[in-house]
Amino acid sequence: MRPGGTTAEIIYLPRWRPAGSRVGAHRGRDAGGLGTFRDQVPFWRLPEARRIDIRATLRDPFEGTHVRRFEARTAVEAWALVDLSASMRFRGAADRMMLASQVCVGLAGSATRIGDAFGLIACGETLRDDLFLPATRRRGRALDMAGRIAAAAGAETGAAGLVTAARLLVGRPKLVFLISDFRWPSALIEQVFAALALHDVVPILLVDSAEDEGLPAWGLVELDDLEGAGRRVVFMRPKLRQRWIARERARLDELRRIATAVGRAPFRLVDRFDPEALSRHLLTS
Repeated sequence: MRPGGTTAEIIYLPRWRPAGSRVGAHRGRDAGGLGTFRDQVPFWRLPEARRIDIRATLRDPFEGTHVRRFEARTAVEAWALVDLSASMRFRGAADRMMLASQVCVGLAGSATRIGDAFGLIACGETLRDDLFLPATRRRGRALDMAGRIAAAAGAETGAAGLVTAARLLVGRPKLVFLISDFRWPSALIEQVFAALALHDVVPILLVDSAEDEGLPAWGLVELDDLEGAGRRVVFMRPKLRQRWIARERARLDELRRIATAVGRAPFRLVDRFDPEALSRHLLTS
């Protein structure tokens, strides 16, 4: 939410032309009665007298009748899949669950405003029934469920439930926002993206600057593994810090490789939710 109670505006475009009869804001695959002019076709292909193009008909040397055809404007379903594994509890420069909630609230408000449906699934190892929202165009219901993510507790040690969540998104292609810190094994990342291959997937990578910038070159550092390995004290030194940062870069490169093989590159959300930056990413990726 922004000050004053208004939701952040997120502008997005699906990477495919949706089919369907529900009128919406996106350029559709089919021809319809409303929308942007598409082309002219013979009357026998579209026998609707109200769309006869008089000028094109008079210009036809074979005296054929022509009608105007328009692009249908179609609605889509926008889904948020939210990781609730234990690492999402990390709080440094920001609260990851609050950031995830802000993204979901922005998406819920933006989607329902233009006639799209918004759905939400949150899970760790298993699905959370209390945080499952079937795709809806009811703005109040969508915003309410999105707001609940802020208080969701990430207690489970893994995110395997996202594979199950991905398999629930059957039917026509959907716009799917996958929100996580992606601290999963590479095999699970591959599995989740493979299960979402039918859809337009937008990975939103939650990054906390304190994880890297907060590492000292020298000194004792107490590490708390939120995925269950407990706490330990590490003597940090320059070479170990460099290896730490290099391993983190390798992890992000691997995520980018897997994500772009299916669709869009990850959007890095660092410390603060910026709807304008996310919109630019969605319009250019």
